[in-house]
Amino acid sequence: MFSYLLLTAWRSLKRNPFLSLLVVVGIALGIGVSTTFVTAVYRLSLHPVPEKEDRLFYVRMDSWNPERPWRDSLPDDPPDQMTWRDALEVTSGDIPTHQTFMYKAELTVHPEDKDMRPFRASTRLCTNDFFALFEVPFQYGGPWSNAADAAAEQVLVLDHATNAKMFGGEDSVGRTLRIEDREFMVAGVMAPWRPIPKYYDTHNNPFEDPEEIFLPILLSESMEINGAGNDSNWKGYERNEYADTLASERIWIQTWVQLDTQRQKDDYAAFLDAYALDQRKMGRFERPLNNWTQETAAWMRDQHIVPAEAKTLLIISLLFLVVCSVNLIGILLGKFLARAPEIGVRRALGASRGTIFMQHLLECEIIAAVGGLAGLGLSVLGLWTIEALFVIDLNFKLDLNMVGAGMLLALVAGLLAGTYPAYRVCRIPPAQYLKAQ
Repeated sequence: MFSYLLLTAWRSLKRNPFLSLLVVVGIALGIGVSTTFVTAVYRLSLHPVPEKEDRLFYVRMDSWNPERPWRDSLPDDPPDQMTWRDALEVTSGDIPTHQTFMYKAELTVHPEDKDMRPFRASTRLCTNDFFALFEVPFQYGGPWSNAADAAAEQVLVLDHATNAKMFGGEDSVGRTLRIEDREFMVAGVMAPWRPIPKYYDTHNNPFEDPEEIFLPILLSESMEINGAGNDSNWKGYERNEYADTLASERIWIQTWVQLDTQRQKDDYAAFLDAYALDQRKMGRFERPLNNWTQETAAWMRDQHIVPAEAKTLLIISLLFLVVCSVNLIGILLGKFLARAPEIGVRRALGASRGTIFMQHLLECEIIAAVGGLAGLGLSVLGLWTIEALFVIDLNFKLDLNMVGAGMLLALVAGLLAGTYPAYRVCRIPPAQYLKAQ
């Protein structure tokens, strides 16, 4: 029976191709716009390291002003960065599988090639666990060693593009590169890697490229490297020496840990609380105990990785699809009522209202499926346009989930547009058309 209804619906479509095409175009426009923004929000909301969804945590501690919260609009939230001394201490234990503290800087690189001018390179000061935490791929070599971290050795990791710029893309492991007034040995070269968004540090621009150079963070003390990212401070301090900054209440360090088991999570939470209480005895951490190990997805939500404007556009695009569907009701109603005499005869010959209703609803769904396929093509163009406007690769691509979502939206739109016309046509009294036939 279903195959017969499907065939009947298909034949009915071909009788009036112009009206059928109008409906296809209407649904395609709605699907193109809505799927574009659904995909954009979906891609921005994806967990950047899905295999570590419940194991990768951003660490936050409330060392802020006892007189007022870090942000008046978020009175229950601890600051979203740490002081140097707190980050150094809370990553000194052995509970996490991996842990790092880090910050962004800008340093001057002096190329060996005299034809190349020195340039400022975005630099991340971190521990070697950074690369394991965030699953950074390597083309040559690998991270520097634990011993290099502890001794603050002059080693570095280059990103793929900077290695191509400095060394022609060759295996540069073991070669040296002059940064500021020091010579650094290349420990590893990253393969192309660009997480979207740059979730490990969202404080400046979550869609910027990863840093070009990575150095051991303890070099900060001897090289006196200032951060180039966001920072805040509630308590004044003397700035005569770099050590004054490191000992201050300035928050500018990001801290991440990987906790693979529930015991690790419990032990690390207890470790943070014990550290905070110990600091309270020293006159710090005077606010209520408020330490967070925040899952990556929650951290990204707090940082508003998906802009409110994108969510608003998503809602508007779905409403646009609804409007498109509602506007198609009149076209489908006129199309179906034009067949009233034929339907009257079929009803007189024994076709039930349910059969007539199902035939016309199937016709709407066939149109919707064709419109959905066309709309997916339009959404590809829309996503390309968004990336072109941002002038960066946001990796806004249609995957199987989004293709399925687009087709589902199309079928829902077809159902919304076709239910009332199909209902009206199945209620036609057969008798009023029998004489004419």
